[in-house]
This record gives sequence, C-alpha cells and structure tokens, in this order.
Amino acid sequence: MFTMNLEGLEMIAVLVVVVLFVKVLEQFGLLEAGYDDSVEDELELSAVRHRPEGLEQLEAQTRFSRKELQILYRGFKNECPSGVVNEDTFKDIYAQFFPQGDASTYAHFLFNAFDTDHNGSVSFEDFVMGLSILLRGTVQEKLIWAFNLYDINKDGYITKEEMLDIMKAIYDMMGKCTYPVLKEETPRQHVEVFFQKMDKNKDGVVTIDEFIDCCQNDENIMRSMHLFENVL
Repeated sequence: MFTMNLEGLEMIAVLVVVVLFVKVLEQFGLLEAGYDDSVEDELELSAVRHRPEGLEQLEAQTRFSRKELQILYRGFKNECPSGVVNEDTFKDIYAQFFPQGDASTYAHFLFNAFDTDHNGSVSFEDFVMGLSILLRGTVQEKLIWAFNLYDINKDGYITKEEMLDIMKAIYDMMGKCTYPVLKEETPRQHVEVFFQKMDKNKDGVVTIDEFIDCCQNDENIMRSMHLFENVL
C-alpha cells in the first residue's frame, strides 16, 4: 500500500515514479554493485547488436563516473543482451512492481521519454543519459525532463488533455493501492489544480517557463528533488 501526499501530486508524481523505476532496476539486479574492472566490461560491446559509445565519451556526456557506467552497463547488458530495451520490457517491469494496477499506459509514456530519438527502442546511451539527468542533474534539468514527459505530442506546451492522460495513467497504476484511496474523479481534479497553479496567463496551456517557475517556487517540489540523491 502506497501512502501518497495528494497535494502537488499532479506535479511530482512523475518524478517520484521515475525514482521507483530505478529501485525496480535495483530489485532485478540491473544496478549491480561491486565487481572488478575488466576488459570485458570496457570493451565487450561487439557481443550486443547495438554498441554503446565508448565509456570515455559517456563519462564526458553524463555525470556518472567510469565505474558507475561500468556497473550500469553490466546490469543493462545482462538484462538486455541485444543492447536495447523495447516498450514491452518497460511494461513488464512496471507490471511486476504494480501488480494490483494497470501500469501499461504509464510505462508507454515513460518509455517515450527515454526514447529521445523516437526509434522505438531505448539504447544504453538513451538510458544512461536519462538517468544522469534524473539522478545527477540540476533541479532545472530534472524539471525540463518532467515537462517533456507531460508534453506528450512534443509541441512545447502541456494541455489539459495531455495532463489528464498522464494523471489517469498514474491513477491506473497506483490509484487502487494508495492510501487514502483515490476517487475516480481525482485525476481530473488534479488537472484543474495543476492549471490553476501553473497556467499564469490563463491561455489554456502550460509552457516550460510556467512549469519551471511554478515548481521552483513550490517547497514540496523542491523537497521532492532530494528523492534523487544517493539512489545510485
């Protein structure tokens, strides 16, 4: 049973669930800790169909150390020998973690957020770049990532329809196993609260500037950023 502070859910639930995603990876052994460096970890990239960039380049592009990248790659490779993750893998992970709900829609949205080049698969580079932002990025970088998740059609605005789709997906995944139990009308209510707080000029859409400004001035949101510390 999940206990959830409903105030601000429409703004922080995405970030919280992404942290849960990282915890799921730990549970399935994808974030294995403590193994010796080896040539295999550094260079055994020909065994996968999609070869990631060299670790030096990824180290420069992310906020992970070489050792952390090796740990991440070892787990990623063990779970995904082909070198990529497809949407079904995301759905399977969330289905196991939220067996009392339907996580497929939320997993679809999260998969699209990690699949930055929209080719239908998440490579190790996609995966580690996203994690770098979520776990080690600045508050603004994390909020930009969250905005992109809400902005389903990637037109630079969040509409009420997009927000409702996300909130319904979160409700389907978690609503029936939260305390207090969320009511059927809760997602739409949260959308209304979201727009009252964030749509400053009342034009019916939320821009990235409105989103970031509102979140940065919300103490609950800022406290939620600490959830990302020391995950890896």
